[in-house]
Order: sequence, then C-alpha cells, then structure tokens
Amino acid sequence: MDTPHEPRWLDDDEQRTWLRTLAMIMRLMPALDAQLQRDAGLSNFEYQVLAGLSESEGRTMRISLLAKMAEGSLARVSQVLSRLEKRGWIRRMPDPEDGRYTLAVLTDDGFEVVRRAAPGHVETVRRYVFDPLTRAQVRQLAAISGRVLTAIDPDENCF
Repeated sequence: MDTPHEPRWLDDDEQRTWLRTLAMIMRLMPALDAQLQRDAGLSNFEYQVLAGLSESEGRTMRISLLAKMAEGSLARVSQVLSRLEKRGWIRRMPDPEDGRYTLAVLTDDGFEVVRRAAPGHVETVRRYVFDPLTRAQVRQLAAISGRVLTAIDPDENCF
C-alpha cells in the first residue's frame, strides 16, 4: 500500500511570490474589463475575440480555434459570438474547406469597433504591465510566463 507523500509546502519566498502573482492576475483582468467597458462598451473577453479575428487572415477563423486563442470554452465563445452577431460585428458561416466547422468572420463594423477600442486598451496594458517594468524585466516576464504555460500544457505552443 502506498504511503501518502508529504506535500511540498511553499517556502516564505514562494508563498509571497504566489500571493503577489495571484493578486496581480485577479486584479489585472477586472482593470482591463473596466477600461474596455467604460471606453468601448466591451468586455475584455469580447475584445480578445474581436481582436483575434481582426488579426487573422481574411478576418476569419474557425470558432474552435478562436476559442483556443481567446482562452475560452467553445460554449463561452459561441455565446459571445451570438451577442457580437446581433450587433452586426461578426457573422458566422460554414467552413467551405470542411463543413463540419463554422467560421467567425469579422465585419467591417466589427473591425471599426476594434480599431477604436485598441488605443485605450493598449494604453491600459502598457500602464499596468509594461510601464512599471524595465526592458530586462519584460523579457524575464515573457520567459517566466512561457515556462509556466508550458508546465500547464506542454503540448501547446504558446506564442
């Protein structure tokens, strides 16, 4: 019979780092949401979906890939796409290459929404994430984030 292993408790430095990282993540997303709601009437998730489409070839993407890119479930992305479709910012169509898939297509009106929202969003990201850091710290943050993401999902190629 296996004996339970003693948990690998966090030491004081790890505990402090974990709590700061958790607080940063928990506070950053509402701050981004607040700015986008105030300035563009969008949630951060809606913006990520629209921005992802705006940067894809032909402003078109399979909904399953869009969900992966936006870090959301297929159900959540479908709900958001329904709201965006009602506003005339996206449309859905069958994938002509494989009818089992559905494509989301960013309309011209949707692209205009992204174009208007992007400057305020990037300024908020810059103010909260990049302005407090040195260039070396930015590179460290990228490396650290990459390592954590790889630990979470080794098969996923994250950025």
